[in-house]
Amino acid sequence: MTSGPTSNALTAATFTGHRPSGVGDMSVETHGIAPIPTDQRYGKPSRLFTVWFAPQVTMSGVFTGTLAIVLGLGFWLGMLAMVIGTVLGSLVVAYLSTWGPRTGTGQLPHSRMAFGGGVVLPGVLQWGSSIAWDALVGLFGGEALAALLGIPFWVAVLIVLGVQGVVGFFGYELIHRLQAVLTVVLFATFLVFAIKVVSSHDVITAATVTGPDLVGAFVLEVTIAFSLAISWASYAADFSRYLPANSRRAQVFGYTFGGVVLAYIFVQAIGIAAADLLADQTAEGVRSVMGGGVVGGLALVVIALASVGSGVMNDYSGSLALQTVGVRVRRPVSAVIITALAFLLILWLHAADTATRFTDVLLLVSYWIPAFVAVVVIDWRLRSAGRDTIDPAAEHTDPRDAAVALGAFVVAYLAAMPFMHTTLIEGFVARAWHGADIAYFVNLAVAAVLYGGYRLATRRRVRGAAVG
Repeated sequence: MTSGPTSNALTAATFTGHRPSGVGDMSVETHGIAPIPTDQRYGKPSRLFTVWFAPQVTMSGVFTGTLAIVLGLGFWLGMLAMVIGTVLGSLVVAYLSTWGPRTGTGQLPHSRMAFGGGVVLPGVLQWGSSIAWDALVGLFGGEALAALLGIPFWVAVLIVLGVQGVVGFFGYELIHRLQAVLTVVLFATFLVFAIKVVSSHDVITAATVTGPDLVGAFVLEVTIAFSLAISWASYAADFSRYLPANSRRAQVFGYTFGGVVLAYIFVQAIGIAAADLLADQTAEGVRSVMGGGVVGGLALVVIALASVGSGVMNDYSGSLALQTVGVRVRRPVSAVIITALAFLLILWLHAADTATRFTDVLLLVSYWIPAFVAVVVIDWRLRSAGRDTIDPAAEHTDPRDAAVALGAFVVAYLAAMPFMHTTLIEGFVARAWHGADIAYFVNLAVAAVLYGGYRLATRRRVRGAAVG
């Protein structure tokens, strides 16, 4: 760890490079984690709505909605749990998104200010999470393309990931442009799908569990929805870092929050309404509901495109995470590496009980994020007080603060393990509470208490010494 500025870590030659000059510049972005100079920023906060809306309108979001019915909650309780979790997670993402214009830096590079050299651990976790999320969304894109073209699943996955890899290679501006187009296409397609489901299917189902099992299932669904939304927290500033420093924070927050929360509620509600049609054969279920033929085929094409739109976000942020841990690989190359590694995980998800494996991966890849959020937010609040902009490359990181940040991060994860509920990790508290998983909230609280308490105590000691 270093007690000095992090300039070397953020501004190495590999981490700089060509940047898009404005909206519509589709040249390859080779620029990595180095802060974007203030005189080279562009765009308006309104762009954030589509860049956050389109990636959520995927079959992975729909499939998350079906889990509420799989858990036995029924329609109304499933909707309530999903909305609560989604709103809570989206608030975090929207707040972190406001940091991008103030620093010109992505989310993981920001965390060097809190973690110092210890950023390697959350950076590696973020890199792995990006691969996992690539797999979660690519799974459904591959299934859709395989059903449409009648080709082997693995070939369809290669096609989807290939297109995705090209977009990720070009970077920031092409991603923004793609999401703007996909927002219209995906919303129209999924709206038609929702109308067909409602008009031909009894969507209001009753809960099939009662008593403590019902409470446990409700809490678990809140956590699942929360995990889906907050999983974007470690990406948040990546897609706002090119915005001008004087961008209105309320607009950055509002457009990000609106994009994430509206999209998730839209697609997860579809999943809850059509759970019995989609829980086992998602792609075929969609084609059947759409009536087959040309319309059904177009729906499968859109599903494949949706997985590309979401996957490129993972590729992009994963490439920044790999640079953040110190690997000096150009951003476009790193994005392609992540896309390639997702291929094997997709095959594993597809090989057995998709619902169980999907739930396990969905929860496991994000259990660390609340503690990460707690640490970086506390550090940020202390640093940013009274300042409109911050240059992370010039910020001082005390080695003791960085060590405590890393320690709180690790201890919070260990403290949350008894509350986890997956087939891979089933904590004794979650088991006793009929599957209620509150690990995310425990993770957040423990990190906030440990790290926040330390920073508050040291701040008072420093002030006391100054007064003395």
